[in-house]
Amino acid sequence: MISKHVFIILALTSCTFAQNDSIGLTSSASAPVHLSLSLRYEVDAALNRSLDWLAAKQKENGSWSSPKTPALTGLAMWAFTRSDHPDAPKIIERALTHILSCRQNDGGFYIANDDNSGGSLASYNTAICMTALYAADRDELTPHLLRARDYVARAQHYGADAYHGGFGYDTPSGQAYTTLLSAFHTAQAMHATSATETNRPAEKRVDINWTDVVERIELQPGLDTQTNTQNIATNTITLRRYGSMTYAGLLAMIYANISPEDVRVRSALDWCMKHWSLDENPGMGNDGLYFFYNVLARALDAADIDYVRLANGTDVDWREALANKLLSLQKIDSRGRGYWQNTDTRYWENDPVLATAYSILALQLL
Repeated sequence: MISKHVFIILALTSCTFAQNDSIGLTSSASAPVHLSLSLRYEVDAALNRSLDWLAAKQKENGSWSSPKTPALTGLAMWAFTRSDHPDAPKIIERALTHILSCRQNDGGFYIANDDNSGGSLASYNTAICMTALYAADRDELTPHLLRARDYVARAQHYGADAYHGGFGYDTPSGQAYTTLLSAFHTAQAMHATSATETNRPAEKRVDINWTDVVERIELQPGLDTQTNTQNIATNTITLRRYGSMTYAGLLAMIYANISPEDVRVRSALDWCMKHWSLDENPGMGNDGLYFFYNVLARALDAADIDYVRLANGTDVDWREALANKLLSLQKIDSRGRGYWQNTDTRYWENDPVLATAYSILALQLL
C-alpha cells in the first residue's frame, strides 16, 4: 500500500470557483448539488450492501484485516460513523476498543516493533486513527486526540536537509525522509481535530507548522509535467504528475489557505481538466485506484466544484460520473453483500476491506 515515493502536490483552497474555461473546474448557482433520485436510490442500495459486507468482516477484537495496522480499522470505522446502519453503534464501539488498544506512550496509535525501534507505519496509522476517532464524536476521546496531536506535531521533520517541514510514515524509526502522502494524511488529521485544542490553555495549544509544510511542498522535486522517465546511466529521474497525488495535494492544501489565484492552484486545476479519467488513476493505471476515487471526491467536494470541464468543452458532473463508476465496479458476494477490490496488489488495495472503505467514504460524499 505504501512505498517511499516522491509525490507531486499542488494547492487548492476551500472556496467556490467561478466558471473559467482556462481552469476547467466550474461551480455555479444552477449546478446540481445532489444526485438524481434514481441514482441516489442506487447509491444508497450499494452503500447498504457494502456496509453489511464490512460489518460481517469485522473481527471479534473489533479490527478489520490486519490488527497490526489500526489505520485499516480506522477507515472502516469512519465509514460507519457516517452511516445509519442499524448495527453501527456496536460496530463502532468494538472498533474503538481495538484502536484504543493500539495507543502508545508517545501518543501515537500503532503497533510497536518488538525491539522498540519504531512502529509499523506509525505516523500514517496515527493520522488516520485520529481522523476516525474524531468522526466518532465522543467527548471521552478528546484526551487521546490531544495526545495524538502532540505526537503528530512532534513528527514534523526539522532537519537541515531537503525534508525540512515534511512528514514520514514511521516517525519512531528516526529515518530522515518525508512523503507528500504523509503530508496529506497529517493535514487531514490535524485539520479535522483542530477543535479539540480549545480544551487546552491558549498558550499550550499544539499545531503543525503550516508555513513549513507549504515551503516543503514548494521545494518538492519533480514538478515537471513530462512523462516519468528514468535514466539509469545518469541516475536521473523526472517524476510525472498523477491523479491520486494531485488530488491529495489539492485537498491537503485546502487547510493551508493558499489563494485560489495562486499559480500552483491554477496549474493543478488545469492538469485535472487535461487528465480527467475515472477509468484509471491517471498516470498510474490501476495502482491506488480506490484511494484515487476517495481523494478525488473529497477534494472536489471540499472545493465546492460541481463540474469538470474537459478540453473539448464538455462539462462532466463528477458526482454522477463517480457514482456510476463505483456502482459498476462493486462486486456482490453469495449473500448479496457488496464490496470493492483492486486486482493490483500495490498499496494493499487487493484487500477488499481497504478498497471498500475508500469506496464507501467516497459515495457518502455524493
